[in-house]
Amino acid sequence: MVFFLVKKTVLIGLILLAVLIVGGIGGVFLERYVVPRLAALPQFSSLGFFNKATEHVTVINKTEQVVIREDDTVEKIVSQPATSVVNIVALPGKNTAALGNPATLGAAADEVKTTTGVLLTNDGLVVTYSELPFDSESTKYSILLYDGSIHEATYVGRDSLTNLSFFRVNDASNTPSIALANSDDARVGKKLIAIGNTFAEYQNRLSVDILRNVNRIFNLSGKTVASSEKWEGVFEMNLDKPEAFVGGPVIGFNGEMVGIVGDLLINNQEESFLIPSNTVRESFSRAIDGTLEKRATLGVYYLPITKALALGRGLSRDRGALIYSRSGSTGLAIIADSPGLRAGLLAGDIISSVNGTEVNLDNSLPELLSRYDKGDAIELTIIRQGQEKKITVNL
Repeated sequence: MVFFLVKKTVLIGLILLAVLIVGGIGGVFLERYVVPRLAALPQFSSLGFFNKATEHVTVINKTEQVVIREDDTVEKIVSQPATSVVNIVALPGKNTAALGNPATLGAAADEVKTTTGVLLTNDGLVVTYSELPFDSESTKYSILLYDGSIHEATYVGRDSLTNLSFFRVNDASNTPSIALANSDDARVGKKLIAIGNTFAEYQNRLSVDILRNVNRIFNLSGKTVASSEKWEGVFEMNLDKPEAFVGGPVIGFNGEMVGIVGDLLINNQEESFLIPSNTVRESFSRAIDGTLEKRATLGVYYLPITKALALGRGLSRDRGALIYSRSGSTGLAIIADSPGLRAGLLAGDIISSVNGTEVNLDNSLPELLSRYDKGDAIELTIIRQGQEKKITVNL
């Protein structure tokens, strides 16, 4: 009986405590929020109770303006790779046509020309793009670095496959260098920043866009047909004044170089594109090894076969390289006295593989040939009039 009374008393006490707590909170809420707002209404403002309750209460409507400042992210991204961008200046000589826009450096505009380049190594190896060869005999070259210093440069050579040319800063000492991305990982939509430097003073120019297309059948021959001696496969992006960026790097938002800006005159129009960084890396290796002049040649003009081309021409394969001239003449499809002609290749042949590696959009004919040097012998698998044949070619 005693236990029951104690239990009942405790329960009543807890209920009263709960009522007090809830009532207290409710009272505060009513006093602070409900009563002042009711007193502000016309139908309650005349009542003395509400006037008394709100004598010492002030309702404040506070509005704050919050300013969110966006970081200068592009500036931060390019801060390091931009130090590897250089300005190549060609002093008066026989041929400076290979360089980009002329800049006045205390001389006539037709005498001094500049273009953008980028440092690939800490010992001063510079790469740039040029459709035309540089004059290595009578023209002198200087390079402006990011710190404002001017250095004499030596022309190393040009890769005819990629149109990439190389210079070396003569007195280089621990120069900045750019990091190369794996361009095979690049996907359409990737954010890109192009850096150009073609002004009379060292001054970088930026253009931001996305990777808009991976054009696997674009050939650097600049013709309607592809050449086995010119690189096939480029990236495409939109550039503000593309001519100001030729030879300059294009980087991703991680600061690594995805490609180098190039351009070609096609049908009297300048077309810009990006040479992928993996292609730059291979060409750069040849520049280091001194094997730029040892590139193998085959000497054929062709059409890269796609599914659409195969359907349109009724071809038996949707991959490969179709040796081609508009007239169907072998003499126009294959260069005279070239390795391809000597090996017996004909217009209309489809080159399906090189030394057992299939020719397709991922492994173009020029890319497969670039793995070999002059003097090497290769085996081509061709399709001629529906029949497969093996042909040995001495490059």
